[in-house]
Amino acid sequence: MRKQIEGSKAVAEAVAHCHPEVIAAYPISPQTHIVEELSNLVKRDVLQGCEYINVESEFAAMSACIGASAAGARTYTATASQGLLFMAEAVYNASGLGLPIVMTVANRAIGAPINIWNDHTDAMSQRDSGWLQLYAETNQEAADLHVQAFKIAEELSLPVMVCMDGFILTHAVEIVDIPEEEKIREFLPDFEPRQVLDPQRPLSIGAMVGPEAYTEVRYLAHHRQMQALDLIPQVQEEWQQIFGRDSGGLIKPYRMEDAETVIIALGSVLGTLKDVVDERRDKGEKIGVLGIVSFRPFPTEAIREALADIKRVVVVEKAFSVGIGGIVGPHVRPALPAGGIPFYEVIAGLGGRPITKRSLHKLIDEAEADELQELTFLDLDQELVDKELARESESRQSGPAAENLVRLARERTDAVLGK
Repeated sequence: MRKQIEGSKAVAEAVAHCHPEVIAAYPISPQTHIVEELSNLVKRDVLQGCEYINVESEFAAMSACIGASAAGARTYTATASQGLLFMAEAVYNASGLGLPIVMTVANRAIGAPINIWNDHTDAMSQRDSGWLQLYAETNQEAADLHVQAFKIAEELSLPVMVCMDGFILTHAVEIVDIPEEEKIREFLPDFEPRQVLDPQRPLSIGAMVGPEAYTEVRYLAHHRQMQALDLIPQVQEEWQQIFGRDSGGLIKPYRMEDAETVIIALGSVLGTLKDVVDERRDKGEKIGVLGIVSFRPFPTEAIREALADIKRVVVVEKAFSVGIGGIVGPHVRPALPAGGIPFYEVIAGLGGRPITKRSLHKLIDEAEADELQELTFLDLDQELVDKELARESESRQSGPAAENLVRLARERTDAVLGK
């Protein structure tokens, strides 16, 4: 059903149409509207047969989901940022136990300093937790991916994060075709858990495993994720047959047919990148975009095939690993054509900073002239950075960098305004 709706509520309705039996959640911006809407649907008896558990923390939310999923219930939760970090221990437990929980991560920066706006630092911090990670470009894809996530999770008996950009998607109001409940029933079978706690057949889960078997346990977790590389495209094809639209999959090529320069990214920035590529294509440039939907498992072979004839790659990512650089970039490198090509990692949009077409055009100009640094921070205010570095070199007690930078920026603005 097509309607104009906020992204969070579209996701909530899509999840409700999947009929989860247990939802355990704790609100945190920008995830709050998702779980609020689901609680309303349960309260109004629109979502029937579902126990909505109000918990006291994100750790408790994931713990409740672990118990519910282990008992055989279709289970859902959502979180963001510090909330995801707070539940991190239980996040690892959920995947280690092979429980098919679906969780929305409304991507948001991690403090300190406190920042409530979008980047991908939160989900990227859990990239090795054993959860599958799917990134949505649009609210339509976010709604669709949640339905697909239940099918993928329950087939593999592994948990799945569906990542959608906080505020940029969660709070955007646009037309979304909410997957119809009748078609979802055709697409998503009733939940038949591959493992379940049964009083008639008592067993332990999460038992101690020593050196004699721990490597094999971890190998099997990796093996199951690798199975998702085949399953995710199959689910995408079935989705397209039933719903008539192309959502999900491993990667999303755009205008790649004869591209020499390719921009790789995840999430909502792909829309802006596509606009920029269209403008440059109109001028005759051979340039394309490759969107990554599945970050875990990482689709190395699919990316390698897409990049077979490429001359230059730019990875734009909304997170980075302090002390070394990009996170997505090193994953892409093994997929590059043999012999090596110019390869650039660009850190952009941290803490919600806008990624503008003007900045992207300038970035591509520099990349195509091979004048771009291998690691670039898009729109970095070098003047502010230099002032703070000078302050730190002058005094051991220079104070917290975050507050100093904010003050320096305000002083500069006041000077421009003549205050």
